[in-house]
Amino acid sequence: MTESAPLTLRRAAERDRAAILDLLRVSLGREVDDRYDALFAWKHEENAFGPSPAWVACDGDRLAGFRTLMRWEFVDPEHPATTVRAVRAVDTATHPDYQGRGIFTRLTLHALDELATEGVDLVFNTPNDQSRPGYLKMGWQVVGKVPTVVRPAHWYRLGRIAKARVPAERWSTPSDAGRPAAEVLADAAGLAELLDAQATRPGLHTRLRPDVLQWRFGTPLLGYRALVAPGGAREGLAIFRIRQRGTACEAALVALLTRAGDRRTAGRLVRAVAREAEADYVLALGGPAWWPGGLVRLPRVGPILTCKPIGTKGSPSRWDLTLGDIELF
Repeated sequence: MTESAPLTLRRAAERDRAAILDLLRVSLGREVDDRYDALFAWKHEENAFGPSPAWVACDGDRLAGFRTLMRWEFVDPEHPATTVRAVRAVDTATHPDYQGRGIFTRLTLHALDELATEGVDLVFNTPNDQSRPGYLKMGWQVVGKVPTVVRPAHWYRLGRIAKARVPAERWSTPSDAGRPAAEVLADAAGLAELLDAQATRPGLHTRLRPDVLQWRFGTPLLGYRALVAPGGAREGLAIFRIRQRGTACEAALVALLTRAGDRRTAGRLVRAVAREAEADYVLALGGPAWWPGGLVRLPRVGPILTCKPIGTKGSPSRWDLTLGDIELF
């Protein structure tokens, strides 16, 4: 191979799957374990919003790079009947032998050009400090920090929150709190009734359906747990998982669903998560500064959301995201 050797960019095909997974292993190294193949399938092949479009850069028969964008759907409260079709910038890899040749940028821009002709409206993600400059050079815009709210399980554990300024572990800590989320989410009729009774949300938010919730939180790979309101899932539920963040044990509250105006049930569910999870604190994203159940916003803390319009609708004026929308894997 020479520096000027031409690379071919094309849509990934099923025959590329094994080579793609091998490339991700080489690129990610220690982040990949025996569960990664199943995680890849869950994200990119079983997604309730549709399979992820993906592209590869090839040097003859050899894969030099890979880029995939995870399909997502939003609701714009100003036009609730119209689905905002989006993709989330997630997995990408460049083989070490091909570093420094701009493959990440070429694949990403090539992908967006194709998606723009397929009716996709925007791409979004929460890149870290190292990768964000590269996205900004490609035209991404910083939306801002997604608000973070916390509730200590006990006030004497406040110090654990202050020290938990490191990335959370990908894999969950096993827990018997509540019930397996898949078991609770099997009640499709109850979920549909609960979703129909939701309050109108003020910003762009995920288009939730029973099958979306079942896919997103029902996987055994990430160990999601659920607590339900006394009246069952049709009255309200909280979905969470336990994970380590440095030396702290965190209950990540990824979804809190109640009927419109029912702050009492919301507060009960938050307190129940704090009590049963046996974690140092409960953490969630989005929502008001003061949540029911004692969740309080942390100033100047939160993942930085970025997006790039690739259709004709432009940038959303307001977002309303939860931890379940942007949790990283």
